[in-house]
Amino acid sequence: MAETLILIPGLACTAHLFDAQIAALSGIRNVIVADHTRDDSIPAIASRLLMDAPENFALAGLSMGGYVALEVLRQAPERVRRLALLDTSARPDTPEASRDRERLIALAQAGRLEDIHSKLWPRLVHPKRQADRILQDAVFGMLQETGADAYVRQQRAIMGRADSRPLLPGIEIPTLILVGEGDLITPPEIAHEMADMIEWASLAVIPESGHLSTLEQPERVAQAMRLWLEEG
Repeated sequence: MAETLILIPGLACTAHLFDAQIAALSGIRNVIVADHTRDDSIPAIASRLLMDAPENFALAGLSMGGYVALEVLRQAPERVRRLALLDTSARPDTPEASRDRERLIALAQAGRLEDIHSKLWPRLVHPKRQADRILQDAVFGMLQETGADAYVRQQRAIMGRADSRPLLPGIEIPTLILVGEGDLITPPEIAHEMADMIEWASLAVIPESGHLSTLEQPERVAQAMRLWLEEG
């Protein structure tokens, strides 16, 4: 039986974030997309994932999904066979970032999802993709599908996440660290930091991509993930 691959989307993202990767990898893996919308802490989201997951699996998360993936590894390291951290960070939230999140939470509670999108969009994708209306509509569509209540829960979870850097040197499974070369939210230096701390890590920097690499450069990300799944 093929090893299961569990994908964890980012903040205000749905399974659509991984459409291209699911299409490319479902022939070699049983692919599941985790539900990260119902809990307001990273440990609770990870615990729910583990309750629904098979005994052993490969795990990949983008941005917020990476925070959850690291927490899964903290809670049940023996169950994770391989790990992919996409456009994410092992660091805790900074006070400045938390203040920004509080402002976004207030907008969500006021039902102003369009204002959230307009504030975040310039930082989400590579400059060459800023005018891509199809991509922008897809990202806003995921925010709408997530909805304001789940968005608030997710932001609260992100704000309270642990510092996962102490966990990294103990990771001894095939690990992919992937980042868009133009990622402004979790920039390449953050990916390099993680890769340097994990002996088993390989680093992929995706050209002409910002924070949403799976949507911006879907084929390149799928290829990097295929190589990671075939490692070892």
